[in-house]
Amino acid sequence: MSAPESPEANTQAGEPNETIRKALLGYRVLAWTTGIWLIALCYEMVLKYIVKVDDPPSWIGVVHGWVYFIYLMFTANLAVKVRWPIAKTIGVLLAGTIPLLGILVEQVQTRELKTRFNL
Repeated sequence: MSAPESPEANTQAGEPNETIRKALLGYRVLAWTTGIWLIALCYEMVLKYIVKVDDPPSWIGVVHGWVYFIYLMFTANLAVKVRWPIAKTIGVLLAGTIPLLGILVEQVQTRELKTRFNL
């Protein structure tokens, strides 16, 4: 017979999952935010180059660039915590550069990580 686990052992066992859960939440929020700003950037490009609007809102690209940078940090943080291989990490990072793909990849990765880590 083994000794019953102490409450501290249960707390320590739950910490990695809580850390992953927080990292996953940050990744999900930034994946959606990046995707929405990328769609806005595409709208700006259509206005500028196809519709030929004289003065389209040029600040959208700046906001998207900063949001994408933060997305890269949150995604790298999650990748380290869940130990993604480098090729998968790069693929998920690049998914944020294609409209809607980052959101679709987020859905797939969230489903996989929730199953893998019992979140």
